[in-house]
Amino acid sequence: MYKLYGLCQSGNAYKVALLLQALNQPWQPEFVDFMNGVSREVTWRENSNEMGEVPILEDGDLRLTQSGVILTYLADKHGAYGGTTAEEKRDILRWILFDNHKFTSYFASYRFMKAFGPTAPDTNVMAWLRPRIDNAFHIVDKHLASRPYMVGDSPTIADMSLCAYLFFPEEESGYPVAGRFNHISAWLDRLRTLPGWADPYALLPGERILPKW
Repeated sequence: MYKLYGLCQSGNAYKVALLLQALNQPWQPEFVDFMNGVSREVTWRENSNEMGEVPILEDGDLRLTQSGVILTYLADKHGAYGGTTAEEKRDILRWILFDNHKFTSYFASYRFMKAFGPTAPDTNVMAWLRPRIDNAFHIVDKHLASRPYMVGDSPTIADMSLCAYLFFPEEESGYPVAGRFNHISAWLDRLRTLPGWADPYALLPGERILPKW
C-alpha cells in the first residue's frame, strides 16, 4: 500500500491523492504538521525530505518527493493518465513545469499568505502576485477553449497538477475563478467526474483552518 505524507491544506499533496484515487490504488494518508513547523526541523529534513516539503510518497522502500515526479512515477507504473505517445508525454511535462513555475506557484503563494500566513499579507507582494496569477490563468483558460483537457482528449497528470489548488474554497484565496475563467470552470466540472474524486478536505489528513486574513 502506498503511503502519502501531507496535510489537507496542501494542494501539492492533493494532486497525488487525486491520481491515487483515479488509479483505484490503496493508499494510506500520513499527517505532516506542516503548519506548526515540523518540516523546518533539522531531524525531519534529514529523515523525511531535505527540501522541507510535502508531498512524500512511499512505495515500499522507495521514497519520492516533488509532486511532478510522483505523478509521473505513478502514471508510468500503472500505465494510465500519462499520455499515450511520446509527443503527449512531452506536452504533459511541459504543462507540469508551467504549473510548478507559474500557475500553481503564484496562486498557492497568494492563497497561503491570505489564508494561513502568520501575519497579514504584504499588500505590495499581493499586488505583485495578482497580475501574474491573472496571466497564468488566462493562458490556461485560452488553451482549454478548444479542448476538454490540457493534453489530448482525456484527463492526464497535467490536469491533476494544474487543477488541485482550484478545488479549495474560494474564501481561502479571495481569488474568484467562476465568472472570469469560464473554460477553466467547465474543465473543473469535468475533472469532478474522475474516478474517486473527492474534496481535498475529505481526502487528506488534518483539520480545516479558517482563513486568517
